[in-house]
This record gives sequence, structure tokens and C-alpha cells, in this order.
Amino acid sequence: MITASGPAEITLAPTTDPPVKPAVADLVTDDELRIGTGRTRRFVGVEHGSGVSYFHVDYEPGEGTDLHWHPYPETWVVLSGDATLTIGDRRVAATAGDTATVPTGVWHKFENTGTTRLEVLCIHASAVIIQTWAD
Repeated sequence: MITASGPAEITLAPTTDPPVKPAVADLVTDDELRIGTGRTRRFVGVEHGSGVSYFHVDYEPGEGTDLHWHPYPETWVVLSGDATLTIGDRRVAATAGDTATVPTGVWHKFENTGTTRLEVLCIHASAVIIQTWAD
């Protein structure tokens, strides 16, 4: 087990040397990330040279995800609104500014239990999104 007395941080000194392989900036527009006609966006890292993927979820009151799990951890950042998070057998109330991490292989879901729209950034620690649904 790794323990630390403070937050983990890696700091690199700035350099003027070019990278071994030239970096290519990849801007992906909001419209390119939209799923269908909804407000939710999906970014699949492998399509853009990234090691992470994410959903930017935008739900009305009462909307939410179905129960599922991933073979990697997922981190939720509540950007606005109020949610009830289900992580394994725990149910947790979360609001704007809260962050929760779902461990690998744990069933989870969340729901907008507030009275306004809910925005959550769902960060997948994977270049591809892999989901196993309960139903």
C-alpha cells in the first residue's frame, strides 16, 4: 500500500527542447461530442490521442443513469445541481463542487434528485469507454 503525507504531485522543469514526437493539438467542438439530440456529450480518448475518456452529462430533474460497472475507476465531478449517487451499496447526496470516485468493478449509477438541471463530468480512466449494464 502506498501512503503519502500530502497530495501527490509531479512537477517537471520547463524546457525549450522539442518533444521526441511532435504534439498535435486536437480541439473537439461541443457539437462533435453531442450524443444524438440531447445535451450530454461523450469524449472517447483513443479517438483523440488521450488516455482518458468522459461523459459530460446534462440531466433534467428525475433523469439518471442505469446501474452499470467499468473495468477501471470512474470519477464524477458535480458541476451543477443535486444528485444521488449509488456506489455499490452506498447512496450519497452530492451537490455542485463535490467529487466522487467509483472503484473498478463496482456497480453504480446517479440520478438528478434536485429541482434544476444536473451537470456531471464522468471521467473514465481509460482511452475507451467500457460499460457493463445490469439490465
